Parts: sequence; C-alpha cells; structure tokens
Amino acid sequence: MSTEDKREAILQATLELVAENGFHDSPCALIAKHAGVAAGTIYRYFENKDVLINELYISIESGITAILLEAYPARGSMRERFMHLGIGLLNYFISRPAEFRFVEQFHNSPYGTEFRRNRILGVSNSTESTRKCDIFRELFSEALEHNVIKQLPLILLFDLAFGPIVSVARSHVLGFITLDDALIEQMVSACWDGLKR
Repeated sequence: MSTEDKREAILQATLELVAENGFHDSPCALIAKHAGVAAGTIYRYFENKDVLINELYISIESGITAILLEAYPARGSMRERFMHLGIGLLNYFISRPAEFRFVEQFHNSPYGTEFRRNRILGVSNSTESTRKCDIFRELFSEALEHNVIKQLPLILLFDLAFGPIVSVARSHVLGFITLDDALIEQMVSACWDGLKR
C-alpha cells in the first residue's frame, strides 16, 4: 500500500468507525486495524487522534464546498443562491450518510465547537476550503445588509436555515422519510421562507 493509500485508508476507517461508534469508541488501535495498517502507522501521518479528526473534517468540508460551488449562481438573487446552497447541502448529506453522521458529531462535540464559532463569526482560518465555505456567512451578511432577511444575529440565521436541513437529513438517514428532489426543494424553500422579511 502506498503512502497516500495508507493515509486515505486511515481517514476512511476513521470516518466509518466514528460514524458508527462515535469519537470515544473509535480508538486509534481500532482505526488502524480497520484501515489494515499497524497501530503506529497512524502517527506517521497524524500527530494524534485530535489532528486526525480535524483533518478528516476539513477533508469532508472541502468536498462539500467543491460540490456547492459547482454552478453556483453568484449573480443570482439571494433566494436563488440560498436554494442552490441548501439543496446542494441536503443532497450531499443524504447521499453520504457516514459523512453526515461524522459532521453532525463533529459539530456537536468539543472538536467542532471552536471551529464552528470561528466560521460563523468569520474568524479567518488558514485553509482554502474554510475560506470557500464562508459563502454561507457572506450570503447572510449581504442579505442582512440589503434587508432581504430578518434582522437577527448571524448565529440565529444559521440555526433557522440549517437546523431544519440537518434535522431532515437525519430523518432521511434514519429511514423515517425518503426525500426526493421535489421534497428537498420544498424543504429548502420553507427554510428560505423562515428567513426572508
């Protein structure tokens, strides 16, 4: 197995195990076994488990960003841009349930608290993927400036917009509902209706 293959195997094993068992029940020894590498191999690529978790999150976020930026209607109305982002995000989550479960756990853990706070508040981060993901914050800031959406703190706008999207993705992943394109569009449109003035 090449160096890059080993690194990818470790990331994939971490994703699968954390999605299934959570962070605490996915020790490095189990990750190494699941990846088919020696336990010490993880530390050749990642300083510790915290670094591994954070790098996996950044890798997933980079993939989400790339998909969301495909055909992004930068000159479209704020609603068009929001619909593009919301539909893209919901489709991404339901088509990749392990990544969704990992991201959800990350955001609701000490790993993600500071990361998420910095993102919402616009604190700069060194990675290109995180700069690109500021597209959500930029859209909301522009919509606030033009009085298109409710004058609420940015964190509440994120909650109003993406809380329902995450909840619906969770319901789909758990098999409580099956989302199709029409239902996804209706759901994201309802989120926009909750935001607009």
